[in-house]
Amino acid sequence: MNTVWSFPERGNWATHDARYRGNWSPYIPRNLILRYSKEGDLVLDQFAGGGTTLVEAKLLRRNIIGVDVNEEALKRCYEKTSFEYPNSGKVYIKQGDARNLNFISDESVDFVCTHPPYADIIHYSEDRENDLSHLGVKDFLSEMVKVADEAYRVLKNDCFCAILMGDTRKKGHVIPMSFEVMKIFEAVGFKTKEIIIKEQHNCRATGYWKTNSIKYNFRLLAHEYLFVFRK
Repeated sequence: MNTVWSFPERGNWATHDARYRGNWSPYIPRNLILRYSKEGDLVLDQFAGGGTTLVEAKLLRRNIIGVDVNEEALKRCYEKTSFEYPNSGKVYIKQGDARNLNFISDESVDFVCTHPPYADIIHYSEDRENDLSHLGVKDFLSEMVKVADEAYRVLKNDCFCAILMGDTRKKGHVIPMSFEVMKIFEAVGFKTKEIIIKEQHNCRATGYWKTNSIKYNFRLLAHEYLFVFRK
């Protein structure tokens, strides 16, 4: 109900697991889908990744389009959504680029619910050119303008777009990448409805960063920002 979210138990119902690095807890899309859409609506996740959002949309009887540039991610999406569930939503999986959703009509989506890569913090493929996870912060932010444009185009008026973003650190200083993304989405026409702080748990690099945070005197980043925009 409030703007601080924390899910120490990441959620393991249905086909969910944490094997896809960087995927978000299913509690996040579940809460978002329940509040910002209704049964039968069409949801879009243009960074489908491990398929978490797709599973939740199917369980909650929303139809969903899952898009990703990475074939390995799409294979996982097919595997994760291949279960039977009474009156479930339909799942459409498509290989594509979040910067060019030309296979989706203008103002045809009821809710956008997505979790992009955080620039090049985690590489989700080895050599795919159009994978945004290979871009440094400056280039990543430049390309996110196209992502925001497409999200705005396909979303119906008076509907919502939710996006989870984190920050990064360079030479001991925080780079507020998340708020730069917020400004990008606002610049294409979105209005910021909510800013939710999501606490991070069980980060794999905690030991490494803990040692360096003491050595170089900086605080560990233990939160992400969940932005909810309205068109």
